[in-house]
Amino acid sequence: MNNKFDALKDDDSGDHDQNEENSTQKDGEKEKTERDKNQSSSKRKAVVPGPAEHPLQYNYTFWYSRRTPGRPTSSQSYEQNIKQIGTFASVEQFWRFYSHMVRPGDLTGHSDFHLFKEGIKPMWEDDANKNGGKWIIRLRKGLASRCWENLILAMLGEQFMVGEEICGAVVSVRFQEDIISIWNKTASDQATTARIRDTLRRVLNLPPNTIMEYKTHTDSINLEWKRKTGQLPIVDYSTGKDWPSFSAGVEGPGRSFMAW
Repeated sequence: MNNKFDALKDDDSGDHDQNEENSTQKDGEKEKTERDKNQSSSKRKAVVPGPAEHPLQYNYTFWYSRRTPGRPTSSQSYEQNIKQIGTFASVEQFWRFYSHMVRPGDLTGHSDFHLFKEGIKPMWEDDANKNGGKWIIRLRKGLASRCWENLILAMLGEQFMVGEEICGAVVSVRFQEDIISIWNKTASDQATTARIRDTLRRVLNLPPNTIMEYKTHTDSINLEWKRKTGQLPIVDYSTGKDWPSFSAGVEGPGRSFMAW
């Protein structure tokens, strides 16, 4: 639907004074419409718990991304490709979203679900993420749905007990394996990252020999830059392995951590 000021066009049949009056009126109408639109947009963006609902400590937003294998992704194209599913502020609102979403184990191709605090984009370069990092776990096929659900329920329930450090979580469906990761704000805080690691092991009930890797977002960006400039080999998708997107938060095939 067109904004009402779109219908206000200059009328050449009027004299100059009338045109100026119409122009002034048009500008006033446009400014009022813009204010109304901005206020309406702000109202739409304000997500609050409903009556008698159980509020979460933070609002969260679900995101989804999918891209064609074999095509390297720049930061700009990645940001354009990622789609916001919706934001929720209560336990009940979460379940209304989650109960209608496809489980990670049923996704195909090169797909990612992201769950991040409202206002934080699932990108390395976001202000909340740029000084942080993530714990990464590679999973054999068939485990992603259960692990993803356990991870996000623990995150929403504030089980990590690290204050405002948690930014969000990602589950990535790939050809030969699936990957989950949890992101935090401050990579240099070793006590916090250790607590996140230990909590992650507990909530996912990981076997003792499960290998996990912590990677800073700065390292991820530098690694990707080396690949793009030819300093590192590009991973071939024909092998079924991953070529990391610039901001997807998931790395290429690793040798220091394994599927479990």
